[in-house]
Amino acid sequence: MNYKDYDYVRQRLLNREEICLLDVREEAPHAEGHPLFAANFPFSSIELNAYTKLPRLEVPIVTIDSGEGLAEASATRLIELGYTNVSVFEGGIEAWSAAGGELFIDVNVPSKSFGELLEATCDTPSMPAEDVKKMMDNNADMVVVDVRRFDEYNTMCIPTGISVPGAELVLRVPDIATNPETTVIVNCAGRTRSLVGAQSLVNSGLPNPIYALRNGTIGWTLAKQELVTGQSRTYSQTGDDTRQIASERARGVADRAGVKRATKDDLESWSKQVDRTTYFFDVRSFDEYEIGHLSGFYPIPGGQLVQELEMYAPVRGARIVLADDDGARANMSASWLAQMTWDVYVLDGLQAADFSVTGKWQSRLPEKPQAETLSPETLSSWIQDNSDVTILDFAKYVTYVRGHIPGANYLIRSQLEQQNVELPNTSKLVLTSDDGELAAYAVANIQAQTDADIFVLLGGTQAWVKAGYKLEEGETHLLSTPIDRYKRPYEGTAITDDVMQAYLDWEYGLVDQLGKDGTHHFRPLQTEN
Repeated sequence: MNYKDYDYVRQRLLNREEICLLDVREEAPHAEGHPLFAANFPFSSIELNAYTKLPRLEVPIVTIDSGEGLAEASATRLIELGYTNVSVFEGGIEAWSAAGGELFIDVNVPSKSFGELLEATCDTPSMPAEDVKKMMDNNADMVVVDVRRFDEYNTMCIPTGISVPGAELVLRVPDIATNPETTVIVNCAGRTRSLVGAQSLVNSGLPNPIYALRNGTIGWTLAKQELVTGQSRTYSQTGDDTRQIASERARGVADRAGVKRATKDDLESWSKQVDRTTYFFDVRSFDEYEIGHLSGFYPIPGGQLVQELEMYAPVRGARIVLADDDGARANMSASWLAQMTWDVYVLDGLQAADFSVTGKWQSRLPEKPQAETLSPETLSSWIQDNSDVTILDFAKYVTYVRGHIPGANYLIRSQLEQQNVELPNTSKLVLTSDDGELAAYAVANIQAQTDADIFVLLGGTQAWVKAGYKLEEGETHLLSTPIDRYKRPYEGTAITDDVMQAYLDWEYGLVDQLGKDGTHHFRPLQTEN
């Protein structure tokens, strides 16, 4: 096994050379502390993510953990998958800290840190919840646009808020606030997306008064204002004139930020390049993507990409190419990536005919281990006959709680050894997951732990439901401690005031922590006079 140290990783970051630092622990321990550009890449699902998120087999990869052995296991698996430049960070997270490296808590820290630096540099306009509420009570000429994912907005939002996910703002807000005197309030759950969204409208030259809702729904709640749930207001179709103006505005911002241009001729050579990693992203909505998209482009709405970039592009220093069918969303998203010092391009010269591939993204997956399979009907008959069968469910905890096959046991693949999981004494083990893919890759891990006959449920839990069988809800059978998902302090409606305030205090401190780390190169775009 090859090992790398702090100086190696830091120097590549400082030189802006490609480096892929993978924190292979589950998300909850990752959120307890990690290097700024360490992407969470759990060993549990490494086969599902590798070829999509690490498209170049020669990319320099360094795996890191807290000394549990997951870094070595992940490095070994990546080498088996064909990656040729894989190392382990010697000494793990503790060694990073001991060498003087900063440790950042929470998730999506590069984007959140950038958002704080953005506000400090550009003095992004914001308004406290109390003032926004007064404007509402006085029936002021105003609109509230919520830039989070629609599911987050639907869970809880500011009264009167309209769902306009981040990259849609410059394209959609002109048709929502047609009067240039209308005040536009931009909100998210906390700070980052509100600040980036408001600054997007400022940078694009929208004439309206624009403010981020200070501290988002957290600030609204701490001000003792009520949130509403189950809302579905969203933007309508945008007219051709608005699309043209939005495209020109976004292109102007992208040019100022240093975004580069790509043509269709560039795509094939870049996708085959062995000495450079390139990511190709379609930043429109998922629905638009499924109707028609470019071959080889991964679907991720632009606002979500900017917020969660390391989840989709874990190779820091890679090239990124963005595409859309209107020019506004790709250019605005690219403008933010450029300010975060990514080598980012927008694909120009596209016609409607270029968006000819239909359907969802199909990930390239490694070959699956040999395993016996069974149908939902066979599993149901075994259960009805009281056969000696145990079901292991490798789905994410939130998915398991929402619904799983009756009697199924929740289990995290990486925790079989870490948490000394004792598998039930049974003659038959059936492995499942959402669609059965992850369960299939877990076969070898389970075989090492039991003498039982092992089967993989064809199509996973989704196939069980399609066959007409019922699920049970709740955390009924947990073999693993649920550490695969970090509970965000801004999610849901049952978060205490002290937790929300602690989260805000942490965000306020990110600019100082960025300065101590020193590897970010961020350069927020100054507002034109």
